Amino acid sequence: MSALIVAIDGPSGTGKSTVSKQLAKRLRVPVLDTGAMYRTVALKALRMEVDLDDAEAVARVLDDLDLELRLDSEGEVEVLLDGRAVGQKIRTPEVTDASSKVSTYGVVRERMVALQRQVAERNGAVVEGRDIGSVVFPGTPYKFYLDAVPKVRAERRHRELLAAGRGSSVDDVLAEILRRDERDQKREDSPLRVDDSYFRIDTSDLRPPEIVERMVGEIRRLQALASQPVEIPPEPTSDLTEDGGSEDGGDHADD
Repeated sequence: MSALIVAIDGPSGTGKSTVSKQLAKRLRVPVLDTGAMYRTVALKALRMEVDLDDAEAVARVLDDLDLELRLDSEGEVEVLLDGRAVGQKIRTPEVTDASSKVSTYGVVRERMVALQRQVAERNGAVVEGRDIGSVVFPGTPYKFYLDAVPKVRAERRHRELLAAGRGSSVDDVLAEILRRDERDQKREDSPLRVDDSYFRIDTSDLRPPEIVERMVGEIRRLQALASQPVEIPPEPTSDLTEDGGSEDGGDHADD
C-alpha cells in the first residue's frame, strides 16, 4: 500500500499547523510544515543579505543552502539549516515577511517540493501549506482546505504576537493578512487555490479537535469507498480542548 499522505491547504490563521499536528498523531504519520521550509530559505537569504526582490540573487541562495529534513523523537519532521535545527529563529516578523517573498520564486518552490515529496512518499505524512493538494501531491484523495473569516484569523494571529511579547493592533494584523492573501492568490507559480477535489472546512467557530474529527470522518469515508481501510485510533478523550487545542480554533502561526 502506498504511503498515507494528507494535504491541508489554506491561508494563514486558519489553524493548519495545530490541526496538522493533531491529525498526524491520530494517523500515526509525521507532520510536515512546508511553511517552515520556506521560512528557512528566507532566513538563509537574510543572513546572506541578498536582495529579496532579485530572483537571480535568491536563486544563488539555493546554491549555498544546506537544508535537511529529519524525523525528531516525537515523529515530527524537523528542519535543519547548516546542520542545526532552526527552532524559533524562523518565526520572527522579519523572516515571515521574507518567506512570503522568496516563496513566490519558482526555483525555490521546485527545490522545496522535491524535498517534501521525498519525505512524505517515504514515511507518509500530513502536509500543510498553500499548494499541497494542487501542486505537491495532487494525486492524494485526502485533500482538505481550511478557511476562516479574515477578522477571526487576524485575532488569532494578534493573540500569538502578544503572547510572544510583540505589540500590534488587530487592524494592522488584518491588513497584513489581507496583503499576504492577495500575494498568495495572485502569484504566478503555485497560487493558493481550491477546487472540488478538496473537502472544505470553515474553522471560524471550530476548535482543533472538532476539525480533526471531521477530517478523520472524511478519510474513513474515502477509504471505505476505495476498500483500503487504514486503522485510525479513536479519539482518546471527550474533552475537545485537550491535547494542546485552543478554544479559538487554531494555531496562530501557521503558514
